[in-house]
Amino acid sequence: MHELNLPRLALDALDQMDADVRPPVDPRSLRPRVLHFGLGAFHRAHQAVYTENANAQTGEQWGIVDVAPSTARAAVALRQQDCLYSVTDREPRGFRTRVVGSVVDALFLPEATDQIQHLFASPELSTVTLTITEKGYYRRPDSGRLDQAAAPIAADLAATATDESALLTVLGQIALGLRTRFRLTEAPIDIVCCDNMANNGAILAGVVADFVEASGWPDKDALLEWMTHSVSFPATIVDRIVPATTDADRDAASVAIGFRDEMAVVGEPYRQWVLQDTFGAPRPQWERDGALFVPDVAPYQLMKLRLLNGAHSAIAYLGLAAGCTTVADVMRTAWGADLVRAFGREVAPTLPEAGLDPAAYVEALVERFANPSMNHLLRQIGSDGSLKLPERWLDTLRELRAAGQVTPVLETALAAWVQATRPSADGAQQFGTTDPAAGALAQCWVGPAAATQRVSALLRVLGAADLADSADLTDAVAQRLDSVANGRVEL
Repeated sequence: MHELNLPRLALDALDQMDADVRPPVDPRSLRPRVLHFGLGAFHRAHQAVYTENANAQTGEQWGIVDVAPSTARAAVALRQQDCLYSVTDREPRGFRTRVVGSVVDALFLPEATDQIQHLFASPELSTVTLTITEKGYYRRPDSGRLDQAAAPIAADLAATATDESALLTVLGQIALGLRTRFRLTEAPIDIVCCDNMANNGAILAGVVADFVEASGWPDKDALLEWMTHSVSFPATIVDRIVPATTDADRDAASVAIGFRDEMAVVGEPYRQWVLQDTFGAPRPQWERDGALFVPDVAPYQLMKLRLLNGAHSAIAYLGLAAGCTTVADVMRTAWGADLVRAFGREVAPTLPEAGLDPAAYVEALVERFANPSMNHLLRQIGSDGSLKLPERWLDTLRELRAAGQVTPVLETALAAWVQATRPSADGAQQFGTTDPAAGALAQCWVGPAAATQRVSALLRVLGAADLADSADLTDAVAQRLDSVANGRVEL
């Protein structure tokens, strides 16, 4: 990347760019009206693109302030480029790259709490979005409510009574921001969760309310009352496959735009955004770029979580066991497409009848997953399994078993996940995946144990005691361990 003799991407470079790669709206005309927590590649390839395209269609000036919650690197790198970056659509027959300019500032949360609260106080800010992954919500595995004992949350709650500038979690900053807004303007605001969780709007509303309730703020009851009619938490689903950017991706993007871009992102051409139509404040007209506003996102959400995300996790663990590296590698095997279709057939009976077509959706997944231009790493998809699998697989498994349905594909996928949790010689997970529960999962491999007992112990770490106590399930998973360990996928 650094061997390319190109000037750095910056605002003063816009006039030198070809029209087909230049942002469709001059970034210098935008106002900070959207606050986004989670400065990752997905947000920059999804919500930021929708916002920019909506601006281009309407002439409105919605600018996004991005906040990196835990590491400063991305915020620093983005600011060095005047918050410009490129997005490359990786189509099967070629790439298409252009610069996105909808982000107007990039902050590092621990260093920018005053700026964040200043934004919350502004009536011009009316939309907050989040992509902080499942672990950023600090939910208890047993109840789904806020885990007040988690060290970062406990520290933030203590700070509400002592030093509000010391609130360092996203949830703490949002709760404090709502209090700031309540005390200064009472202007309505929408808080939009864009993470892959069923009922994500209600989940976010619940943990924020839990934080306020547990805070040391004397006006918390009045704040909670105001939130019931002035703060909306719409449910959403988001969909676009955005693999980790490589040095080769950055090189190619830089050559395409003619400027050095350290923050380039790549994604498949497909994008989807479905939002619950409960917004109470002004917002970007994302529907002008194809976003869908519906009364109830649950059917769309369940289909995406259980078919796409569920199949993705199955591909990840079975593919890693079989020696594959990327999703496209799996789809080039003799069993890859069969796995996606078999997974879809097994899961489809748990989806609501709401005018959707699961069979057609699965066929579209086969095509998307097989895109040879994508390099979506199985290690990336397989990380954080303890947070992902309860929603992607376990609820489905419960429903199918309650209905007396056989579940060989889910059992095989679970066997592959079990193998992936095995610690390697250096203590890391066997295939290089990471997990916040890695320590507890590794303990399940300490000492001799029957395979069924190990499966049961691992399921308990996922908070699935009911499944762990099901002897027929743990036995069925255990019987598949050897074939999976040998790289055989037997559907």
